[in-house]
Amino acid sequence: MIIEVRTYHVKPGQRDRFLEFFHRHAVPLQQSCGMRVMGPFVDLEDADVFHWLRAFPSLEARDRLKDALYEGPAWKNELEAIAMPMLARYTSALTTTLPGFVNDLTDLQPATGG
Repeated sequence: MIIEVRTYHVKPGQRDRFLEFFHRHAVPLQQSCGMRVMGPFVDLEDADVFHWLRAFPSLEARDRLKDALYEGPAWKNELEAIAMPMLARYTSALTTTLPGFVNDLTDLQPATGG
């Protein structure tokens, strides 16, 4: 499995607005293209940063699904013009899981302070 780890640095004061857009528009569009999305994870140390993950069965599937998303009419004709002005920059790292390591975090309990 290919996991794309994305970090978004939004323009100052735009994180809540971007996250609303992300939740209402960007995630559903990606899911409709066949992408699996996890997050967002808001950064506790920087109010203008959040992280999120996309999962793909292979690099080939990633290329195909990204093309469907970013070349599609919803992104090209509407969402790109909304999203990009709110972003200062972003990074993306391609990773894969290794056999024998945890790849399902759904059973984790919230950390208790201390």
